[in-house]
Order: sequence, then structure tokens, then C-alpha cells
Amino acid sequence: MNAGENIVSFATDIRPLFRPKDVSAMKNFGGFDLSKHADVSTYAADILERLEAGNMPCDGAWPEDRVGKFKAWMDGGKQP
Repeated sequence: MNAGENIVSFATDIRPLFRPKDVSAMKNFGGFDLSKHADVSTYAADILERLEAGNMPCDGAWPEDRVGKFKAWMDGGKQP
């Protein structure tokens, strides 16, 4: 196994988890852009807290594997 195979990246692994309506809702009501690495990195702890609580996105909680992937991205240094 390649060392790079375990790297979770924003562009490849995290950005696709946010649907267009999630991005739009956060731009309008949250004041940040879920499609931008810098914004998601800045608010990552808050996003994770809401994901773990099951109140983000507003129309239904993410499954555990998605929340785990987001946490792995954070733990891995929030790679672009």
C-alpha cells in the first residue's frame, strides 16, 4: 500500500460530500462557503460538531462513514 493512499483530501474526498443545496444554504445562512477549502478548514471543528450531533445537513444526518471521513480529513491535517 502506498503511503499516499490513506490521505484524505478536501478536493477528492470532502468537497463531494457537500451537495449544491448544502453549499447554498451555508453561503446564505452560515456566512461561509462549503465548496472552499479555506472556509471549511477554518470552521472544521464547528462543522464536525454539528455532523456528529446529526443536525448538519438540516435535512438529515450524514451516515457514520461520512462523518468519519470528515474527521479523518481533520486528523490528517486538512489536506487540500
